[in-house]
Amino acid sequence: MQRAIVLAQAAGAAGEVPVGAVIADPDSGEVIAEASNAPIMLSDPSAHAEMLAIRAAGKAIGNYRLSGLTLYVTLEPCTMCAGAISHARLGRVVYGATDIKGGAVDSGVTFFKSKTCHHRPAVKGGILGDICAAELKSFFKTRRKA
Repeated sequence: MQRAIVLAQAAGAAGEVPVGAVIADPDSGEVIAEASNAPIMLSDPSAHAEMLAIRAAGKAIGNYRLSGLTLYVTLEPCTMCAGAISHARLGRVVYGATDIKGGAVDSGVTFFKSKTCHHRPAVKGGILGDICAAELKSFFKTRRKA
């Protein structure tokens, strides 16, 4: 999660919403892929940190199934990202800050609990959540002043 926070800070410095994601192999500790939010930079509304990390991990291992891998992300994934997590068959999701408005894991639609969800990863929320939330609050406070 520490690395995801660094990636989130870089996204914020670039003017993107500060969210970072890392996909790692829990057995070896090897980082498979990492990404920061980039919808503005890429002119792509789907360029959330999770989506970019999932795409990079698939390329890195040569498979669209990421079974057994863990996604660390600084903000609770949205519905789009939760869908991609399920389709990728990620083994575990660890997130920092809860997203009451846009989250879809433990907030909102709780995608992984829906009948139509084909794969449900293990989920652990609130890991370094105060630090992750502080990054987001600081970013939006600065944006409101501008």
